[in-house]
Amino acid sequence: MTAPASPSYAALRKHLRETATLASVGSLLAWDQETYMPAGGAAHRAEQQAMVAALAHQRATDRKVADLLAACESDGAVMADARSAANVREARREYDRATKLPESLVAEFSRTCSLAQEAWKEARQRSDFGHFAPWLEKVMALTRRKAECYGAPPGGELYDAMLDQYEPGMRAAQVEAIFGPLRKRLAALVSRIAAAPRRPGDRLLSLKAPAAQQQAFGEAVLAAMGFDLKAGRLDTTAHPFCESIGPGDTRLTTRYTTDSFLEPLFGTMHEAGHGLYEQGLPKAEHFGEPLADSISLGVHESQSRMWENFVGRSREFWTWALPVARRCLSPLLDQVTVDEIYGAANVVEPSHIRVEADEATYNLHIMLRFGLEREMVAGSLAIKDLPGEWNRRFKDLLGIDVPDDRRGCLQDVHWSFGLVGYFPTYTLGNLYAAQMWEKINADLPGLRAGMARGEFAPLKHWLNEKVHAHGRRYKASELCEVVTGSPLSADPLLRHLEGKLAPLYGL
Repeated sequence: MTAPASPSYAALRKHLRETATLASVGSLLAWDQETYMPAGGAAHRAEQQAMVAALAHQRATDRKVADLLAACESDGAVMADARSAANVREARREYDRATKLPESLVAEFSRTCSLAQEAWKEARQRSDFGHFAPWLEKVMALTRRKAECYGAPPGGELYDAMLDQYEPGMRAAQVEAIFGPLRKRLAALVSRIAAAPRRPGDRLLSLKAPAAQQQAFGEAVLAAMGFDLKAGRLDTTAHPFCESIGPGDTRLTTRYTTDSFLEPLFGTMHEAGHGLYEQGLPKAEHFGEPLADSISLGVHESQSRMWENFVGRSREFWTWALPVARRCLSPLLDQVTVDEIYGAANVVEPSHIRVEADEATYNLHIMLRFGLEREMVAGSLAIKDLPGEWNRRFKDLLGIDVPDDRRGCLQDVHWSFGLVGYFPTYTLGNLYAAQMWEKINADLPGLRAGMARGEFAPLKHWLNEKVHAHGRRYKASELCEVVTGSPLSADPLLRHLEGKLAPLYGL
């Protein structure tokens, strides 16, 4: 794209890129903290993070940004071009939000979350919520202060201000309107499966493999997916994530367990889906600008969940991947068939850990977290009562008891990071992914046959063109209609689940 010949627009782009470059130092510090930083560096890292966050906030809220935005908004040539107009529109949104937060709060929030992450790691390892509780109190108090600075939308609630950070324009009431009916339909499907006349064998779920062999298999899958390891890397951490540092540097993390080789693979594919989105954004030309940023976390999650579930749990994927797995994990899978491993990848069984949950029960985990964090922000759920309330609601939703805090309210890193309002985007991502998947298969009728041969490039190219290349030109809801021709609906996800699981379970 050729940018409009506007000095103000050029100056705005330059300022945004420089600000993003500074912020990327914070991203690198965060990645290092979760991968290689020694525990003894936590206090100093918190100060580093606070300083970088404060400096980035100073640049993001500089008065000259408002002047440049105003000049661009009054420039007919800039606003007549759809892409530059979207850049200005989204930069205005970011500026208006950033200027509502005092620098002191930004620094304090960053410092507190950095320290809270270390407390969470230790608490999770010890399965001791009491060790993390004081830090969660601090994080939630600061989150409420941020939400109050942003302000609740008319007719809305404080939680909306945090949700808007991750899924712009979405409101808690809208999420609940989606989750309510979906919860009933998923619960009915899970109940039917529990009483089904047959079920896939699950012996493969407990096959053990050394971490080095699992990593070799994961890297082979990453290469087939098209993730560029020359512009990224794969490391291990307590809680898998993807960190985009900048152009040419997208970092994935995963975790390996000796209890199973399947779940680490799906975790790796999930993070690689995020990574492919980041590598597909036009960062070389637009780094720091909204045109090189993801639309929303719901759309971001649609990419990771698509690769993890719609690809990774498909029969076609395993037709190609099983021979690769045999080479990497030999002799573990020498006698395993495609039918066996496809069935094992799609076993439906309520379980404690969200990132290991099957497709049918996964969204119930999200609904639990959405309700709890919404109440913590509102102040109607005391932090000290979180474990008990988690355990009670988990039993109601998934029908099993929670044995300890590690497999209960301490399992996710999000609240220690201050990522409040993030969880609903996982289910929104599943919905976007299912709707896109139907369109993808209509546009690429040979896709499934190609996947069975290890040909994933057509899918990656479709996503690059239809989703990644736009950056934040569209709102998430707009992109959904542009790409699929219809507003977001839960029906494609239910069609996907029922279409796959009914034959496996004889429903």
